[in-house]
Amino acid sequence: MAPSEQLRTVGLRGHRGRASNLSPRSHKNSTPNARRSCPGSVGRRRKRISSLQGHGAHSPRDCPRGRLSKALARSDTCHLQTLYSGGRMVTYEHLREVVFRKNEDKHYPLWKSVIGGMFAGVVGQFLANPTDLVKVQMQMEGKRKLEGKPLRATQKVFRGVHHAFAKILAEGGIRGLWAGWVPNVQRAALVNMGDLTTYDTVKHYLVLNTTLEDNIMTHSLSSFCSGLVASILGTPADVIKSRIMNQPRDKQGRGLLYKSSTDCLIQAVQGEGFMSLYKGFLPSWLRMTPWSLVFWLTYEKIREMSGVNPF
Repeated sequence: MAPSEQLRTVGLRGHRGRASNLSPRSHKNSTPNARRSCPGSVGRRRKRISSLQGHGAHSPRDCPRGRLSKALARSDTCHLQTLYSGGRMVTYEHLREVVFRKNEDKHYPLWKSVIGGMFAGVVGQFLANPTDLVKVQMQMEGKRKLEGKPLRATQKVFRGVHHAFAKILAEGGIRGLWAGWVPNVQRAALVNMGDLTTYDTVKHYLVLNTTLEDNIMTHSLSSFCSGLVASILGTPADVIKSRIMNQPRDKQGRGLLYKSSTDCLIQAVQGEGFMSLYKGFLPSWLRMTPWSLVFWLTYEKIREMSGVNPF
């Protein structure tokens, strides 16, 4: 056979990585079915993937984890409200009925109600602080994953509520579960001074000084007022609390941006003005008012069904 007629087999790699011996003619015919990539396009594609990963892009499989983190955080909210609402209501009623006591005409002085509301908020929030911490951190983890942002160096990856408690306890001890408790308690004191004090005062004022009776209408009016006052008093503390709890921390658990709640307050007012403390007031009020309405109507109804005197 003439040398020009001799055909050398060409070694190619198929799309599954197996070597195949094809003649030039068969190679030409198999081109439409072969998956081949230009070396330059492969390099560009790899660089693109690397740049996306460097900017915090996550694979689609990470998105469900972000949604799962938020779902688990909502389940932790049940634990939070159980401890928080239970602690504050028991404390307030104990102070009102046993410690301070009402006057003979069943009137409860405003100054006593203010002190009782603030102290009840302190007790309730202090008991619920670990659950509040877990809820905030799990929500932030899910938010960053859904936005395609990289996790912070101090960000913890949680598989569930109980795993979150165990991880925080292992890394920071008992003290780690009460990280940020000071601004939390300060906020709760102001919110409950607005909620408990306003509801108790408005309700008894309407019952004693108007023709309204102790019914659902009185409860609704009182809860609406309590939600408004609680939002006005609690929004500045809520802003400070959120900034402190979400700031990055060092290995010892100390905040890197703010030294204390007072320092956070000063920085916010000096850098952004006084009204920065009321960022998010409208959504806060729109959240607080329905919550207050549902809570107080339900609470009063449960007391009635249980044969207990109205609040």
